[in-house]
Amino acid sequence: MSFKTVDLYPCNPATTRGESTKLSAHRDKIVYTNGRTVIIRDLKNPSSVIAHAGHVQTATVARISPTGFYCASGDISGTVRIWDIAGEDQSLKAEYKVISGRIKDLAWDGESKRIIAVGDGRDKFGHAFMMDSGSSTGEIIGHSKVVNAVAIRHQRPFRAATAGDDSTIVFHHGVPFKYDKAIKTHTKFVQDIKYASSGDHFASVGSDAKIFIYDGKTGETRGEIKDSPHSGTINAVSWSPDNKSLVTSAADRTVKLWDAESKKAITAWTVGSTIESQQVGNVWTDGDDIVSLSMSGDVNVFDKRLGDKPARVLKGPSKAITAAVPTQGTGTFIAGVADGRLLSFENSGYEYISGEGHKSLVSGLGVASDGRLYSAAYDDVLREISPESSSFVQASYSAEGQPRSLAIAGDSTVFLAESDRVEAIRSNQKVHELKPKYAPTTVAASGSVVAIGGEDQKVHLHDWDGKALKEVAVLENNKGSISALAFSPDGSLLVAGDSSGKVVLYDVKNRKMITGRWSFHSGRILSLAWTADGQHVASSALDTHVYVWSVKFPLRNISIKNAAAGGVNAVFWLDGATLAGAGADGCVRTWEIAFHA
Repeated sequence: MSFKTVDLYPCNPATTRGESTKLSAHRDKIVYTNGRTVIIRDLKNPSSVIAHAGHVQTATVARISPTGFYCASGDISGTVRIWDIAGEDQSLKAEYKVISGRIKDLAWDGESKRIIAVGDGRDKFGHAFMMDSGSSTGEIIGHSKVVNAVAIRHQRPFRAATAGDDSTIVFHHGVPFKYDKAIKTHTKFVQDIKYASSGDHFASVGSDAKIFIYDGKTGETRGEIKDSPHSGTINAVSWSPDNKSLVTSAADRTVKLWDAESKKAITAWTVGSTIESQQVGNVWTDGDDIVSLSMSGDVNVFDKRLGDKPARVLKGPSKAITAAVPTQGTGTFIAGVADGRLLSFENSGYEYISGEGHKSLVSGLGVASDGRLYSAAYDDVLREISPESSSFVQASYSAEGQPRSLAIAGDSTVFLAESDRVEAIRSNQKVHELKPKYAPTTVAASGSVVAIGGEDQKVHLHDWDGKALKEVAVLENNKGSISALAFSPDGSLLVAGDSSGKVVLYDVKNRKMITGRWSFHSGRILSLAWTADGQHVASSALDTHVYVWSVKFPLRNISIKNAAAGGVNAVFWLDGATLAGAGADGCVRTWEIAFHA
C-alpha cells in the first residue's frame, strides 16, 4: 500500500476584530496566515496551493521575496522564518528571533537581501537584518508604541517607512537604515503603509479614516485624499501594478479605488451589511486582481471594471475543522468548523450552509439513510440540514447537555453522546434517554446496533428496538478512554480508537477482538473511516498522522506522516481510493491510496 498527495483545499485567513490583517501577493499568488500555517494560493490556478506549518507559535504575516524564491513569515513570539518556496519540501533557509513580542508586519528590500520586521517588542519595536546571516543592517527607532506596518522602497537609494499606534510615521534612510524624521500627519493609529512599485510615492492609512500620499525619496507629504472619504478605520492600502491607483479597505464595510494623481475616488464597493463584513486587509496582485478581506474570513476578489460587487468571493473555514462527512456526490463533503459554521464543498469551492446555524464548535455530523444531514455543536443544539437547499431546517432540538458525538441508526434516530447520558432523538423529539454509570465519550450506530464508548475504556454494545437501548455486550480491549468509533458499512465489524492512540478491530456478531495491534499512533484517535467495501479503515489522531489499516492484512498499513499541523480532526473517503483529512489548521487534504493486492 502507498499514497500520493492529490489536492489541498486551503483555509481562509484568520482575522481579529479591530486589527489590520496583512495580506501580500507575488504575481497571481496571494499569501496569508491562519494559526501556525502560512498559505500561498494562486488566484488563477486554484489547484496550486502551498501550506507551510513550520512555526511553533501562531503566524501573523508572510511575504514572498521579490525574486520569488523565498517566503519570510513572522509569528507572535517575534520569530521570523525564511523558507524556500521553489522546491517541494519548503526547506528552512534561516530562522531569527528579531523582537521580543508579536510581529505585525515585515518587508523585503528590492534585492531580496534585507528584511525589516516590526511589531510589539519590550526593548524595540522593529529590527532590520540580512536574510542570509541575520546580522543587523541599521536600526528602526523613533516609535513609542506598537509598530503596525513597514514598507521599503525597492530602488536605490533605499528608504523605509514604519507606521505605529503612536500616530507617527517614521521615515528611514538606508542602507544601513537610520532614522531620518517623524511624520505626524495622522491623528490616530496608523494601520498600514505601502510603497508604490516605482518607488516614487508611498501612502498611509489609519484609524482617523484619512489617506496621505508622500514622496518616496524625501518623505515629504504630497497631499491628502479627501474626496468621498471612508467613515471608519481604514485597515489597509495597496497600489496598483501601474502605480496610478490606490485601493483602501475599511471598517465601514467599503473598498474604494482612488486615482493617485487627481486624488479622486474612482469606484466604491460596499461589501455586506454586518460586522462580519468589515474589511480588514487587502492586496492588489500583479495580475490586476484587487483582493480585500472581510472580518468573516471571506476573500473578496474585485475587478476594477465592475463597480457594484466582488467578481468572486473565496469562502472557506477560517478556524479548525472539527467534523466532516462526505455527501452524495463525487468529491463533495460538508465540514463543521470551530466557530459553529458549516460549509459544503463541491466543484473546488466552499459555500456556507445558510439559515440559522450553530453558535459554537461543531462536535458531530452525520448522514441518515434517506440523505438528510444532522449536526450537533457545543451550543447544545441538534440541527437538521436540507441537502436539496444546502440550508438549515428551521426546527431544532435542544440537548440536555453538551453533545460530544453524534450517530444515526437505520431508522434515522439520532443518538447524542453527552457527558452523563445518551439521548435518542427522532423528528426533533426525544424518544429515549440512557444514563449509564460510566461517562459516554463517543457513539456509533449501524442498523439497530448502537455502540457507546466511555471514559471507562470500554465499548458498550446496545440493541435499539426503536424505543429503548438494551446493553448486550461490553468490549474491553482498549487501553484508554474511547475517543472514536466506526462500524463497517455492513455492520459486521467495529473499530474503536482511544486516547492512548490504539485502534482495536472487533467482530460485532461474535463480540470479540480480531486485532489489537493497530497501535502506531502516539496521540488520541480523533476520527475513523471505513472504505465502502469494508476492507480498509483510516484513522487520524492528535499526533498529526493518518494511517490506513487493512482487515485482510492486519500487520500492514499506510502511514501518512505529519498530515496536518495541530492534528487531523476528521478523515473520510471521497471514493473507493481517495481519502480526505480535515485538520486543525482548517485545510482539507486528499490522498490517492494504492491498497495491497
